[in-house]
Amino acid sequence: MKKFLSVVLAMTLVLTSFAGCGKTETNTSANTETSTSTSTPENTDKPAPKGKITVAALESAYGVEAWKEVTAAYTKQTGVEVNLITDKNIEDVIGANMKAGEYPDVVHLATGRPAALTETMIKDNALTDLTDMLSMTVPGETKKVSEKIAKGFTESSLTNPYSDGKTYLAPMFYGPCGLFYNQGLFEAKGWTVPTTWDEMWALGDKAKAEGIALFTYPTAGYFDAFFYALVYSVGGASFFDKVTNYAEGVWDTPEGKQVIDIIAKLATYTEKSVPSNANNDNFLKNQQLVLDNKALFMPNGTWVVGEMANAPRADGFKWGLTALPAVKQGGDRYSFTWFEQIWIPAAAENKEDAKSFIAYLYSDEAAKIFAKQREGSQPAIQPIIGLADSLEGDNKLFYSIYDNGAKAALGGFAATDPVEGVSIAEATFEAVNSLVSGDKTAEDYKAGIVKASDALRPHLKK
Repeated sequence: MKKFLSVVLAMTLVLTSFAGCGKTETNTSANTETSTSTSTPENTDKPAPKGKITVAALESAYGVEAWKEVTAAYTKQTGVEVNLITDKNIEDVIGANMKAGEYPDVVHLATGRPAALTETMIKDNALTDLTDMLSMTVPGETKKVSEKIAKGFTESSLTNPYSDGKTYLAPMFYGPCGLFYNQGLFEAKGWTVPTTWDEMWALGDKAKAEGIALFTYPTAGYFDAFFYALVYSVGGASFFDKVTNYAEGVWDTPEGKQVIDIIAKLATYTEKSVPSNANNDNFLKNQQLVLDNKALFMPNGTWVVGEMANAPRADGFKWGLTALPAVKQGGDRYSFTWFEQIWIPAAAENKEDAKSFIAYLYSDEAAKIFAKQREGSQPAIQPIIGLADSLEGDNKLFYSIYDNGAKAALGGFAATDPVEGVSIAEATFEAVNSLVSGDKTAEDYKAGIVKASDALRPHLKK
């Protein structure tokens, strides 16, 4: 599910991951730990086949069973057969075939992944315009897709990357990203969850005296959701737009300085072992610090519950989630809303059926299948109006964060044409590892962001 959620959202995000992309079918009992390629099972009640599409989906903490059930239900509803391909590194599975000119019809893969396949497709203008899909009637229902998707989810750069009013990526599974912590520890210590950064630093000093770090993070990529929410809380939407569109001089403003100062200071309160484990192989060790009461907070997404379901934990452990602290008493607090994306390659052969499939994903039927709790996987929540009202347990707690005063932060860095050797994600997120290790100062960190922003600004997508 992500990354920060690298997530981002990840996000990514969050966003947490889902051989070949050929349109051949294989046995449905194939080992899903590596990859699966499944066709919809035979069903005598389904309509006569009307077509066939290939769907490539990331295998993440949400598992693959829901995808199998949803694709089967779609076939029964429409008669369009689905060849489903899933893998934890789906970009590796489909990437080579795409370079050879063989594309899946639908790809479920969010931005914020290390391989950056979705970002590459955006930069190369290689996505199909999905704006008309929003006006389609959801298969099996009477409402249009636009009437089902929650407000704001098709109005950010994560779905409309070119600022042209058109949607090229449809929003999928979403979740609030914030600071996860152990409620049980706070209750046992009599500590109050900080609502301002001044309170956060004071708590950090108190915890340090007891041998507990204030902060950890799975990988530096998870700073995407953290970073975006922080930017919103410091300067609001207008400041966020300037930062994410690489505005000249934005990092020399009082707001820019405050963002840098907070991140740099937080690095000094971070458990020092974190950078060495901040990778895809060992990130669970960094998450385990919270479960072992060795660190108080970590940026993450709701998928962390599934990832750590079988991990040992301190007595009395209870998941908690809070928005980022405000920069001043009474100020706005933000929780980034991370969501995955699904898209259609511009070179896909079956675009109309592909759009119909994506439209179906917003049906009540599909939403219930995705949201079902399955052993060993996390429920996947679609951004559908009213769906969160039916949730229970931890998910009810997590998705109620916006009912408890937090504002939703949406969006990310604007798309640009490719610039060789320049990555805004590396400059803003990955560089945090060097802040924590002491290899970079706050000024070094700022200089890296400014350099990347200056290089990308002339290449913004129009």
